Amino acid sequence: MAVQVERWDEARDGPLTEARLRAKIESRGYSATRYVYPPGTYFPPHTHEVDKIDAVLSGRFRLTVQGEEVVLGPGDLLPVPRGVVHDAEVVGNEPVVSLDAVKR
Repeated sequence: MAVQVERWDEARDGPLTEARLRAKIESRGYSATRYVYPPGTYFPPHTHEVDKIDAVLSGRFRLTVQGEEVVLGPGDLLPVPRGVVHDAEVVGNEPVVSLDAVKR
């Protein structure tokens, strides 16, 4: 599985706002919940029983998906299929504001 980060495109998507990012995710059949993760937050390797999307509104969030590492920044989203092993960590001293979405 190749990790495919989708970057926010202001020309296509307009200025990044929580409402716009949420609408983009929900238009794909996902329900999104907003979380704020403080610096130092780490989620060890795990899986989910549902397809999900991790999206970032602010801060930087490093995810390792099946051994491939990516860093998400504002407006980035990453689909994580059910059953795929991944971990996540806040990068730097800024909290991450995230939309964590699960397939409906």
